[in-house]
Amino acid sequence: MIRPVQFRMNEQTAVNNYYQEDGGILAATANSKAQQEFDAFVEALKKVGVHVIVVNDDPAHDTPDAVFPNNWVSFHENGDIGLYPMFAENRRKERRQEVLEAVEDAGFEIKNVIDYTLAEEENIFLEGTGSLILDRKHRKAYCALSPRADEELFIEFCEDFEYTPVIFTAYQTVAGERLPIYHTNVMMGVGETLAIVCLDSIDDKKERKNVLKHLKEDGKEVIAITEAQVHQFAGNMLQVVGEEDKRYLVMSSSAYNSLTKEQIFKIEKHCLILHSDLTTIETLGGGSARCMMAEVFLPKK
Repeated sequence: MIRPVQFRMNEQTAVNNYYQEDGGILAATANSKAQQEFDAFVEALKKVGVHVIVVNDDPAHDTPDAVFPNNWVSFHENGDIGLYPMFAENRRKERRQEVLEAVEDAGFEIKNVIDYTLAEEENIFLEGTGSLILDRKHRKAYCALSPRADEELFIEFCEDFEYTPVIFTAYQTVAGERLPIYHTNVMMGVGETLAIVCLDSIDDKKERKNVLKHLKEDGKEVIAITEAQVHQFAGNMLQVVGEEDKRYLVMSSSAYNSLTKEQIFKIEKHCLILHSDLTTIETLGGGSARCMMAEVFLPKK
């Protein structure tokens, strides 16, 4: 996780992230509030025994979205890491060697780097586990195509990392128009035995049926969320492991508060829920709890 030092609304990402709002928060206040939310979130994770590696953002770069590291790097069981091409130019500076060194210093082994970042020169993007929802056990990768998730590059990723691609487009209504949702992880999250997904955002019936087929054949309980809940970041969740091997579904408080009793009951059959207030980060950044965590599956040294 990357602690923000100059968090604010990123004007370069707002062009196709319709979840960002300026919220009337001054830049200086925004960063201070984001730091408070970040620190409380990290504390909540550590309290239940989740191992968190925190690296401070580098103030030398203008990287207002550095708090969302999962978009530029992914860590894999075989020691490979992926580096990804980013849509916003000021986000490309988030890719820092120091972050990878911090992961290695924490006892993990990076054996091989698979670097897709040259695609930026051709304006082709695939923003890490924002674009990719990985079912690591069943080797399936779900991807909602958008200006930030290119189909050909996604298929190349699936070939390199040996995943079966599941491709669709997810939409949201913006000023009466159906436009692609910028990141898959806003409308979908996959845990070991459950999947949270906004089926209403997949307008093509065939694509919707195909996504459901894959989830169900892998034994996932599918918990459907509404488009209104997506706006509260209820799709932006990640399952993590805490002490005594307990599973937690991590989300923001706004996501948790948007859930119905029935949805909470269904989730709690599979794992515990952990939520934290991320209002400033969500409002200005247009991302939430899942985006703030780049989960590490690397082998230990």
